[in-house]
Amino acid sequence: MTDKPKVSIVIPFYNCEYIDQAIASALAQTYDNIEIIVVDDGSTEYQHLLEPYKDAIRYYYKPNGGTASALNYGITKATGQYFAWLSADDRYVPEKIERQLAFMNRAGSVASHTAYYYIDAGGGRTGEVHVEFAGKSHFYETLLSGCPINGCSVMVHMYVFERIGLFDENRRYTHDYDLWLRLLQFFEFHYLNECLLEYRVHGTMGTLNHWDEIQQDMLVIQAKYGDILRTLIAKERGIR
Repeated sequence: MTDKPKVSIVIPFYNCEYIDQAIASALAQTYDNIEIIVVDDGSTEYQHLLEPYKDAIRYYYKPNGGTASALNYGITKATGQYFAWLSADDRYVPEKIERQLAFMNRAGSVASHTAYYYIDAGGGRTGEVHVEFAGKSHFYETLLSGCPINGCSVMVHMYVFERIGLFDENRRYTHDYDLWLRLLQFFEFHYLNECLLEYRVHGTMGTLNHWDEIQQDMLVIQAKYGDILRTLIAKERGIR
């Protein structure tokens, strides 16, 4: 591993009015060995906001297929050793990549997530979320009923995708939850308790507009991986 491995920041974009802020926050990173890959997932609006940044990003257009398909497309185009995901309506704090990568190097980690800020539609911070757990078994127990990991706080070594595959494009709203549960079967998910992401809560966000579908999708994921999580919990508790 080089002293400064490249990090590929993949930004899926679909008709989002905040895309310019997301790109600007990626460009403002204090860590300089990055590439910014914007995957336009069939947008029909707000594409003009990309124009000032076209020389500083790698831009790809594809027909609409959902966030998982856009992320996977970006990963296949990436040339970095690490993957980071940034939603078009969120922002990174300037030290995000630098501090998270340093943490992962210290921990010998291939996958990590962080605490994060809430921001409103205007970009003002309204709170913060810290997701510390008493231990691995507590973390696994929480995953039985929900996903405490904010996908845009995650950084993953590209080797992980070689081992477990990419995002499941059939899981339109829970592709992240599904991937994390596959990942935990082979790797540890480390947590950095620093707010390095600004997660925007606004009226047109998918989490609000598709909540019922998300809940149904989560039940499918929990049924699929429940036994695996319970096995991990038993292992942590020393139960045979």
